[in-house]
Amino acid sequence: MLATLEILLPVFGLIFAGFACRRRGVLGPNAASELNRFVVWLALPALLFNTMAHATWQQLYQPAFVATFSIACASVFLLILATRLLSGRHLADASVDAIAASYPNTGYIGFPLGVIAFGQASLTPTTIATILVACVLFAFAIVLIEIGLQTERTPHKLGLKVLRSLARNPLIVSPIAGVLFASLHVAMPASAETFLKLLAGAASPCALVSLGLFLAEKRPSNAEAGGVSLWLTGVKLLAQPALTWWLAARVFGLAPMLVEMAVVLAALPTGTGPFMLAEFYEREAHITSRTILLSTVGSVVTLSLLLMLMGHRT
Repeated sequence: MLATLEILLPVFGLIFAGFACRRRGVLGPNAASELNRFVVWLALPALLFNTMAHATWQQLYQPAFVATFSIACASVFLLILATRLLSGRHLADASVDAIAASYPNTGYIGFPLGVIAFGQASLTPTTIATILVACVLFAFAIVLIEIGLQTERTPHKLGLKVLRSLARNPLIVSPIAGVLFASLHVAMPASAETFLKLLAGAASPCALVSLGLFLAEKRPSNAEAGGVSLWLTGVKLLAQPALTWWLAARVFGLAPMLVEMAVVLAALPTGTGPFMLAEFYEREAHITSRTILLSTVGSVVTLSLLLMLMGHRT
């Protein structure tokens, strides 16, 4: 448990730094949104481009693992989406809630935790999971949000509007550009590599500080939002890893170590991506921010217990 807590402490620290800066008046009321804009328009696109530009087909060709992780994420996403839509939630907001329950923090927590528990063998599965979450799941949520925000109801006009919006969205364009660059099979200039790494390195810290800034804003208490956040947290920390285990062990018959890696990756707390989407599209982010915080706190216990059950003494 101490090793798990040690990995999560920087996450709490960055959230608290943003919280403290806002409460002390060091950063103003627009700081959360402005910092989030930096992440969405510069830092995260650099991270997505760099990830896809350096991914190789040989590295990513693990169809059973890809299917396991993709189906688990998609199933949780679609279940929450349908449930929230049936409760009367707007499509854009329901999509944000759905990704909050299915978006594991593979980038910031998955890599260090995987190396501690499984060694260097964890790097490839974690990379695959990161691409699936940060590029595929993220893109699917963005498409649904864009559809929900369009007022045009004629199918072909709606489609054109959504495509135009997606073509201007840096979170969609950047991974596609990365894939196209990788297909050229040319070396990236050292200066460009450094530029992308510097920007990409700022994505997670700035997103976490932005989350802390948002949480520091005083708002009326909302019991319903708190209940939904707890529900989404339970789905994220318990239901998603359970479904992943069933798919990995019973359906696709992965090797025991890959089963364990898939389950641990699925059991990670919610990353900052859903919060960034809520802020970027100016949707209500209270449920999302609380889900990220609650799942991060809860994962100290759930991840530690899970790793101990697997025989990894963390």
